[in-house]
Amino acid sequence: MRIDILTLFPEACEPFLSASILGRARQAGHVTIVCHNIRDYSTDPHKKVDDRPFGGGPGMVMMCQPIFDAVETVEKIDSTPARRLLLCPQGRKLDQRFVEDLARSPRLMLIAGHYEGFDDRVRDGLAVEEVSIGDYVLSGGEAAAMVIADAVVRLMPGALGHDESAVEESFSVPASARDAGEQAVCLEYPQYTRPREFRGMAVPDILLSGDHARIRAWRAEQAMKRTQDRRPDLLGGS
Repeated sequence: MRIDILTLFPEACEPFLSASILGRARQAGHVTIVCHNIRDYSTDPHKKVDDRPFGGGPGMVMMCQPIFDAVETVEKIDSTPARRLLLCPQGRKLDQRFVEDLARSPRLMLIAGHYEGFDDRVRDGLAVEEVSIGDYVLSGGEAAAMVIADAVVRLMPGALGHDESAVEESFSVPASARDAGEQAVCLEYPQYTRPREFRGMAVPDILLSGDHARIRAWRAEQAMKRTQDRRPDLLGGS
């Protein structure tokens, strides 16, 4: 997979992209992630990328020209067409199933805005999908781009240390449900590691039993209970 990130602040993105799972995935060649500075594509002598909104109002709006030129130029770097994602509060809300859909794409282009947002002709003229990571407003799209890159890359084969790591987590379909052909989405079951007892709190005996069938059943039960208690909306509750 290739991920191109268009941003005004590539220096804010690189440290995150170079660390932990993302960094290892890049080094191992599982994914190519490249940050591009939108300002480099401005035709203004001072590399201006924003201007005051027509009709008045607070703040500044990102201009069409730098974004169009950045998207069209970066698109040509690789022969694989990019799935263009415009990061903004009005977009489709990101969830695990959307992430899984994105992970099946061979190439993503993440366009991170700033200031008061984009000139609306960016939406109309660049065939973008609008994506939001939640119902709140950020200073820029860089954090959202990092969220999407992290969520997508960790689903790629080889990015995590264990093949089941990415599918046995919150918001994924549990193994027990997949085996039964179900599509329930649950929070992750409780996890424990050494020591067996800490400040009077002991690891559940069943996890020490060695009976993997009983452990799987216990985990499925606990995942369902935790979901019912904390996020009943995932199960169709209120």
